[in-house]
Amino acid sequence: MTYTYKTKGTCSAVIQMDIEGDTVHNIQFLGGCEGNLKTISILLEGATVEEIEEKCKGITCGGRSTSCADQLAHAVREAYNASLG
Repeated sequence: MTYTYKTKGTCSAVIQMDIEGDTVHNIQFLGGCEGNLKTISILLEGATVEEIEEKCKGITCGGRSTSCADQLAHAVREAYNASLG
């Protein structure tokens, strides 16, 4: 299932991913720091929702209370929950 998540409080505006069961593939960010976000996508390819949450949840950027990585953790959980119906 392809899932699109609108971010909150980050430079990236949208995160799109494919989710199969609890495994995430093809993570793409629209906007934000292109090099860093490409790297995040590559490093987390094939990771589970739990692994992404463990690694990314709570990371902040500058003076913000969130980051693109933190938003990804929220996005994968929301996508997983939506895939359950």
